[in-house]
Amino acid sequence: MVALGAIFRPQLPPERLRDVVRAAEGAGLEQLWLWEDCFLESGIATAAAALAWTDRLRVGVGALPVPLRAVTLTAMEAATLHRMFPGRLVVGVGHGIQEWMGQAGVRAGSPLTLLREHLDALRALLRGEEVTRQGRYVTLDRVALGWPPAGAPPVLAAVAGPRSLHLSGAAADGTVLSAGTTPDAVRRARAAIDAGRAEAGRDDHHELVVNLHAATGPGAEGRLRAELEHWYAASGPELGVSGDADAVAAAVRRLADAGADTVVLQPSPDEPDPEGFVRFAAGPVAEALRHR
Repeated sequence: MVALGAIFRPQLPPERLRDVVRAAEGAGLEQLWLWEDCFLESGIATAAAALAWTDRLRVGVGALPVPLRAVTLTAMEAATLHRMFPGRLVVGVGHGIQEWMGQAGVRAGSPLTLLREHLDALRALLRGEEVTRQGRYVTLDRVALGWPPAGAPPVLAAVAGPRSLHLSGAAADGTVLSAGTTPDAVRRARAAIDAGRAEAGRDDHHELVVNLHAATGPGAEGRLRAELEHWYAASGPELGVSGDADAVAAAVRRLADAGADTVVLQPSPDEPDPEGFVRFAAGPVAEALRHR
């Protein structure tokens, strides 16, 4: 069955995270996902706190913008959390929003090359290898982690375009697709990912995580419509879902049938009850999915 998660959006102040995390853990939510959006909240700092406040919850970061980060630092942070909280962290990396990268003074001339070099080095470091690279963006000289994680934890790529999806298939262990991705777009993404995997000779599992705009409770339809029109200048049943648990579960199933392994419910930035939202995902929506 498809795995189910929810997002704590960084438009909420960091001090709200603890209550949402505790609500997610208490309700039995499978996964809580966090963002490192400029210039709001750190993905690693929030993930560390969420993991420390819980015993079971799987915590995803989707995603760390690679232009902001030295790959050695990302590897050290990820390895530390993987060792402290084995099996409960999922790290995604991505190009970052180019306008934000420009504001920060780190915009890359070739985002695709940077992401490929970062993925290759990060995955090798997390495998415990000593890495020497002389790339366009990533240069390492005999770098090895002192405390690599047990096993080789997966690294996901948060990407969208066909070339980036092809790269994710070849060089990442999974892919995160943004909210607003329709079932047909999920199928196209799977095809691009699989082409990259075939070219790289990979036959391991590649997890596909798809975010889904979702709203429930009073004013849900209006909040969802405003969110969709903000991002897409349109609204439609395939871009997001509002309503009760059965309606949300049906939208989750459509994405799962198109190839998603995990669907993560993304609330609107003005969601009035973030704790209630994660309880809704963990309880009524999960129950509706079990009773298809």
